[in-house]
Amino acid sequence: MIERLRARKEWTFAGVLPQADRALAVAWWTLLVLRGSLPALFAIAMGSLVGAVQRGDDLTAPLGLVGVVFVLLQVLSPIHHAVGANLGSRTAAWLYDRLTTACVRPPGMGHLENPGLISDLTMARDFDLGITGPPLFISMDFIAAGLVELVGGLASAVVLAAYAWWAPLLLAGAWLATHWLLRESAVWRDRETAEVREAQRHADYAYRLAVDPAPAKEVRLFGLADWVIEQFRSRRRRLFELRWQATRLRERPVIWSLLLVLAANVVVLWSLAAAATSGHLGLDRLVTFASAAVSTSMIAFGGLSWALDGAAAPAAAVLRLQEAMASAGALVRGERPAAGMPAREIRFRRVTFAYPTSGQPVLAGFDLAIPAGSSLAIVGQNGAGKTTIAKLLCRLYDPQDGAIEVDGVDLRTLELEAWRSRLAAVFQDFVRFELPLRDNVAPGSAPGDVPDEVIERALAEAGATGLAGLDTVLARGYPGGTDLSGGQWQRIALARALCAVQLGAGLVLLDEPTAQLDVRGEAEIFDRILAATRRTTTILISHRFSTVRHADRICVLEHGKVVELGTHEELIAAGGRYRTMFELQASRFGDDGEPGASLDVLD
Repeated sequence: MIERLRARKEWTFAGVLPQADRALAVAWWTLLVLRGSLPALFAIAMGSLVGAVQRGDDLTAPLGLVGVVFVLLQVLSPIHHAVGANLGSRTAAWLYDRLTTACVRPPGMGHLENPGLISDLTMARDFDLGITGPPLFISMDFIAAGLVELVGGLASAVVLAAYAWWAPLLLAGAWLATHWLLRESAVWRDRETAEVREAQRHADYAYRLAVDPAPAKEVRLFGLADWVIEQFRSRRRRLFELRWQATRLRERPVIWSLLLVLAANVVVLWSLAAAATSGHLGLDRLVTFASAAVSTSMIAFGGLSWALDGAAAPAAAVLRLQEAMASAGALVRGERPAAGMPAREIRFRRVTFAYPTSGQPVLAGFDLAIPAGSSLAIVGQNGAGKTTIAKLLCRLYDPQDGAIEVDGVDLRTLELEAWRSRLAAVFQDFVRFELPLRDNVAPGSAPGDVPDEVIERALAEAGATGLAGLDTVLARGYPGGTDLSGGQWQRIALARALCAVQLGAGLVLLDEPTAQLDVRGEAEIFDRILAATRRTTTILISHRFSTVRHADRICVLEHGKVVELGTHEELIAAGGRYRTMFELQASRFGDDGEPGASLDVLD
C-alpha cells in the first residue's frame, strides 16, 4: 500500500515542493492545514456563541472567537494564494533546471532522439507555458482549493465524532465512497493518457504552423491559411473530445453516489434532530454538530483535482527523464589523452550502428581509412549514413559493433572532452547563438582567451569580414543588435570551425556547411577552408560536386557501405556511381543554369 502511494505522481509532486523551496513549502502546507481546519473551528465557535446566548453568559470570548475565525477565513486565502504563486514559480524553475540538466549533461545525444522518451520530454518541456494547462504558479491555487476542502471535510468529521463515533464514519464513508465511485467512472481519471498526449502533440504542431515565423512563408505562398486553421480547429477539437471522454460522468455511478450520500445524511441529521427533540442534545451542540455534518461533504468536493494532475504529471515526467536520459545518453568514458590526434589516420573498422528510432542499421560493417592531414569528401543519397559518420566521430553516439580507431587507438578509450577539443564541426543545422559576434566565433571561451586577431582571421578565411562588429549581438532583440541572412550565418559557423583550427583542432567535420550559398560561393569557401586546414584532417559532406571534387579523395556511400573511393579524376575514369551522379548534376547545371542542383534528385 505504501509503495503504491509512493509510486503515484501526486506523491512525487508533493516531494518536489520542499526540494524547490523548503521554507515556502512549509508555509504553503501550514496555511493549507490551517485553512482546512477553519470550517470545523467555525462550527465550534458558533455553537459556543449560541450556548453563551442561551445561558446569558458574557459574549465577549465567544464573539471574539467567531470574529477571529471569520477574519482568518477571509485573510488566509489571499496569503495562501501569494505563497502558492511564489512556490509554483520556484517549483517550475526547479523542474526546468532538472530538465535542462537531464538534457544537456549526458555526453551523447541518444536521449534526445529516443522515441520512448518523446512523450515525457514533450510534456516536461512545455508544462509551464500555458499550452497544456495553466502555469504552475496559477495551478497552485486550484490545487490548494481542492486540498483545503478535503482537509476541511476530514476536520469536520473529527468534530462530529464528539456526537457519536459512528456518525463521522457513516458520513465520511459515504462521501469518500462517492468520490471513489466518480473517480472510477472516470471523473477524476488521469487526463494525460498516452492517447491524449499524442493528440496534444498534433494540436501543438498545428498551432505552431499558425503562429511561428518559420512556416509563415510557405503557408502564405501555397494558400494554406484556411487549411492550417482547419487543422488547428479539428485537432484541438479532437483533443477536447478525448479529454472529455477521460473525465465524463457515467449515469449509474452518479445515481448510486446520490443515493448513498442522501441515505447517510438522512440518518445522521435525523439522529441529531431526534437527540435535540428529546433534550439529550442542547441547541449549542446541535448547531456545532449540524454544521460539522454539512461540512463533512467537503471531502467529496475536495481532494485530487485536475490542476494537481496537470502539475504532478510533468513533475513526475521530469524525474523519470533524469534517470532515463542519463542512461540513454551515456557513453563509455575513456582516460587516454588525445593530444596531437589524429597524427596518422582515422579508421572505421567493421562499424555497425543503428539509431534508437529504428532497428535498421545505418552503417553495417562499415570500413574506411582517412589519412591524417588529408581531405575527404563523402557523397551519397540521403540516408546513406553521411551525417551518422560525423556524429560517430564527434562521439555523440557510439557504434553498436566494430570500432573507430584514431592512430590505432579505439576512440572510446580516449578522454571524451580531450578528443572533442581536437574537433571543429559545422553541421547543416548549426546553432545561431544570440551572443556577440566574438562569442559566436569562439563560443565557450573566457573574455581575452582568444585574441581578436585570431577571430578576425577566421572571419576573413570564411569570407565573413565586415558583417558586424565583434561586440555586436547577432539578434535584433537586443540594444544595438543585428541579424544576418542564412548565407551570412553559414559563414559565421565556418569561421567558428576555422577559429578552432587556429587554436589547435586536428579534425574538421563539415556536414553540408554551405547549403545556403550558391555553387560559386561554396566552391570559393571550400577552397578557403582547404587552404586554412592544409595540415588538418578535413571531412566534407556535401551534395554539390563542384565542391567535393577539390578534396584529396572522395568516398561514395550507399546503404551504409563504401561503394567507391578515390580522387575525382579516378572516379570519373572508373565510370561508376560517382560519374553517373556527377554527370547528372552537371547536366542539370547546363540545362537550366541551376548552380544549386544536388543529389536530392536521386532520392
